[in-house]
Amino acid sequence: MTRVALRAFSLCALTRLGTRQIVSHSRRLPTHLTTSASRWTSTVSEAQTPFPIFRDVPPLREMRKKMFREGKEVGFVATMGALHDGHLSLVRHALQENTDVFVSIFVNPTQFAAHEDLDSYPKTWEDDLRKLKQVQDEHAASSGPNSGSKIRGVFAPTVKVMYPTLPPSSDIAGSGSFVTITPLGNQLEGSSRPIFFRGVATVCTKLFNIMQADRVYFGQKDIQQCVLIKRMVKDFHIPTEVRVIPTSREPDGLAMSSRNVYLGERRRQDAVVLSRALFAARDLYNSGELRGKMIRNAAYDVFNQGSLVKRKDGQLGGSCQLEIDYIALSEPDSMGMIPDFAKVDPRRGAILSAAVYVQPVDEPRSEEEVGQRVVRLIDNVILEPREGETK
Repeated sequence: MTRVALRAFSLCALTRLGTRQIVSHSRRLPTHLTTSASRWTSTVSEAQTPFPIFRDVPPLREMRKKMFREGKEVGFVATMGALHDGHLSLVRHALQENTDVFVSIFVNPTQFAAHEDLDSYPKTWEDDLRKLKQVQDEHAASSGPNSGSKIRGVFAPTVKVMYPTLPPSSDIAGSGSFVTITPLGNQLEGSSRPIFFRGVATVCTKLFNIMQADRVYFGQKDIQQCVLIKRMVKDFHIPTEVRVIPTSREPDGLAMSSRNVYLGERRRQDAVVLSRALFAARDLYNSGELRGKMIRNAAYDVFNQGSLVKRKDGQLGGSCQLEIDYIALSEPDSMGMIPDFAKVDPRRGAILSAAVYVQPVDEPRSEEEVGQRVVRLIDNVILEPREGETK
């Protein structure tokens, strides 16, 4: 059976499952999950939006089946809203490489632990649609490849649509239908956030099954997520290509993230040490260094000898305390740790990733700074394979 026929068979079989009415499920949800079912309700009539808005699966599947028959190539960008230039870069790549593009906006509750404030996630529905329309208009005005491609719709489901049988659980032993990828999902970010990758794998499996896209687009900033999604697609024979797009960065090098909005001006100036540390370690690798310990130490040295200072408690900081969660050197296809005593195989390269906790400023100067919370930032660089080298 061909790839297109396989997808068409899957779509037809799943469509026969029938149509459900969307029913509010909020009374059955844990407190930290209740808001997300309706968080994308717009103050503007959806008839006035620049793209079709899909709140349920059957209408989207009907459009998708028509595209199969017409031989369209479909790209898909999954987001949780609060779109920034990193997200828009993924959409631009999707428009360049496909005839039709879909974007999802869904804050997935199952990747938030009970103690994490799901309701504080930024909600910018009208602004998100405006940005997507601007990207489409720019693409249409270009003379690049597939300049006639368009964003065909935004999938913004409720929690009930995405989790139709049981309320979603954020408990490690909670009931529900989940996808787990181990040991990859238990390492690094998975160690700090035990249910995170279970939630990511579950919602992406659902979205890929609904969308049946030829290509899906993810940003390198979330590198462990990218590796996990590639593994999931391979292991479950999902007929889609995973495209990983290089990290979009601010002019000072800080990786673009929806969390950056929480930093404020002073903490943001301190936080750029994260990318500088990773760049320094990458430069050392590019100069010929292969020893894992030396590469990681190059990153630590930037934290210890840069603009930050040692505090009385031994922690590093500037206007605030920065706590290093990890600086990890990993195999590129499994995120398995490369120990300090080992060397990077130059034929394979490696991933150098890091995470830091940015504490509130020590001496608040404004109401915004008084209300600051801890922000956790992640970043990474790719240590590229080198042609013709031996280990």
